[in-house]
Amino acid sequence: MCYFIVSPKKLKRLPKERLDGHCVIKKIMKEGVTMSKAGAKFSEVKDLLMKDEEFKAEYEKLKPRDGVIPQIIEARTSQNITREEELALRVGTQKSNISRLESGTYNPSLDFLSKVARSLGKEVQVTLK
Repeated sequence: MCYFIVSPKKLKRLPKERLDGHCVIKKIMKEGVTMSKAGAKFSEVKDLLMKDEEFKAEYEKLKPRDGVIPQIIEARTSQNITREEELALRVGTQKSNISRLESGTYNPSLDFLSKVARSLGKEVQVTLK
């Protein structure tokens, strides 16, 4: 079975186990998700996928990373840092690392997040619940 995690910025395929090429997305389409011009509505697809406990567990694992990305982008744009290159220079890294961080395709270390935060005049706070 393959899972597709859909967000406004990207479509990511996470293979779990193949069952004759059938994917969760095909199951969702059969269950009658309302289609818009661009495809299925994100909220409806997400609601259906969240019914699967295995998918839900994987989705929850991504929450901390997906929660910090918009905060970094907001801090960067609020300081009129419009180019990722400028933030990369402040952090002391390459533009590609900032691009991957902001796109969600990079799993940053706590040290890297701290460097990014400091370069934006912010700090990272970690809370265990």
